[in-house]
Amino acid sequence: MSVTEQQSSGPAVTAAPRRRGPRRVPLFLFVPAGLALAFLVLPLLGLLLRAPWSTLLEHLAQPAILAALRLSLLTATLATVACVLLGVPLAWLLARVEFPGRRLVRALVTVPLVLPPVVGGVALLLLFGRRGLIGSWLDETFGVTLPFTTAGVVVAEAFVAMPFLVIAVEGALRGADTRYEEAAATLGAGRWTTFRRVTLPLVAPGVAAGAVLCWARALGEFGATITFAGNFPGRTQTMPLAVYLALETDLEAAIVLSLILLVVSVTILAGLRDRWISSP
Repeated sequence: MSVTEQQSSGPAVTAAPRRRGPRRVPLFLFVPAGLALAFLVLPLLGLLLRAPWSTLLEHLAQPAILAALRLSLLTATLATVACVLLGVPLAWLLARVEFPGRRLVRALVTVPLVLPPVVGGVALLLLFGRRGLIGSWLDETFGVTLPFTTAGVVVAEAFVAMPFLVIAVEGALRGADTRYEEAAATLGAGRWTTFRRVTLPLVAPGVAAGAVLCWARALGEFGATITFAGNFPGRTQTMPLAVYLALETDLEAAIVLSLILLVVSVTILAGLRDRWISSP
């Protein structure tokens, strides 16, 4: 056997990977990237620099700010509960059931993500208003009126926030291993038992992430809320609406409310970062 044949028949030798040094960032990419970062960060930095830190606690103790904060936390939580109760079954239907028009239904579910919130508020008025398609029946039959009430705030927030939950849960369901559900079915578990004891624990992280995103979106909702529920202090005036009103009368109060919303947003994004951003 020749040397060439021995080399070809011997074990393959893998060349050691080259160690690459730090890459130099091209100037034509570095400059626009830096401008984009500055464009996104500088407004937030300006908010922090202009914040009345010395009188922050005094502003937080103001009755109007406390009322807006309590109402926002209450309505956002109720809207999230409603979204979980209705959105999880909808996400399961989209992820696990084949039916005609599923793509259309999925597109309709995501419409509130791109729809201007004010348009969403007008649509809610046409549906749930006293002369709306359902609102007139609710008013005549039960005496229930949703527009310009606290319940209307919950409805408006749930409308704009539910797509975040549905998308997150549907993605978790599509990524879950269905063999566990099949095994539970073969062992005699019913559909409800399988869903409650197997499916939900499998997608629990996705449900939690979707619920947190849903809550944050509901907390920051403005357009649909002011259009459908109005801006009545103590009843429908949430923190975003209070910020809008305070800009005309008390700039420092508007900054304090904006800081609260900023802290909530940053905290939520930092907590969910590992779920949808891969980092080395």
